[in-house]
Amino acid sequence: MNDLVTKDDLHPDEAEIEASRAPLMDHLIELRSRLIWMVVAFVAAFLLCFGFAEPIYIFLTHPYEMANRMFEASRASGGHGAGPFDLIEIILGLKEVPQAKNSVALITTAPLEFLFTKMKMAGFGAVILSFPVIAWHLYRFVAPGLYKRERMAFLPFLIAAPVLFVMGALLVYYVILPMVLWFSLSQQILGAGAVTVQLMPKVSEYLSLVTTLMLAFGACFQLPIVLTLLGLTGMVSSKMLSSGRRYAILGIVVVAAVVTPPDPISQLMLAIPIVLLYEISILCVRVIEWRRKEPSIVS
Repeated sequence: MNDLVTKDDLHPDEAEIEASRAPLMDHLIELRSRLIWMVVAFVAAFLLCFGFAEPIYIFLTHPYEMANRMFEASRASGGHGAGPFDLIEIILGLKEVPQAKNSVALITTAPLEFLFTKMKMAGFGAVILSFPVIAWHLYRFVAPGLYKRERMAFLPFLIAAPVLFVMGALLVYYVILPMVLWFSLSQQILGAGAVTVQLMPKVSEYLSLVTTLMLAFGACFQLPIVLTLLGLTGMVSSKMLSSGRRYAILGIVVVAAVVTPPDPISQLMLAIPIVLLYEISILCVRVIEWRRKEPSIVS
């Protein structure tokens, strides 16, 4: 009996993978080439971000400026700081942002602190800008080892991941950061006698706050991708996700309380979108399960 298997005996997907086989040296050469392209993309993005470091940093301080203008305007009118709902109305464009007499002030306490801050900011921006190139080369390297249906299933996640991350970053920039900074400004002690407590954040600490919140929210917004991938592998089901909804909501509220400042408004601003994304994840897993059953229904 002949136990040899020819290409004609293989499944079309397996035959395609077999045809794409190459010697180890060819794989290493391809990997080196793709790594070079990824490094070049990162370095180019780093130099671009570093060249525009000051305008980018000024752009990142806009939420601080808006919170400061709101706080100063309300304090000048006799208040003790604007409420969070007033700030929400300004964010939504329902109120005009008041003008402030003083500009925001950030300080440096080391000779080269701002230089290193700009380098960190350029590195963070370079990762974001070069991510499409890096992800594409990683995908192209592993794609020959995947079945055609696996490649078709993986590609949408490659596109959805940066989109969801940007959505989380925009939520931080336009909603969460102004509230965090307003809350910080409201803790100041001004005009109360001999003691004055005034917020003057360091440039490096402000950048750390911005990047930490953006990374936290961007990671939380990856929930649909993670759950859908788990659904594709069969590790979770829509029934499991639906029955565990109350525990998931509890976990989401706990995570929102940890990564946001201690005020209920900003916690809800993170918790509500993640709960909605969790519900979307359940729908995505249901669609996957329905597509799995579809061939058996037709037959």
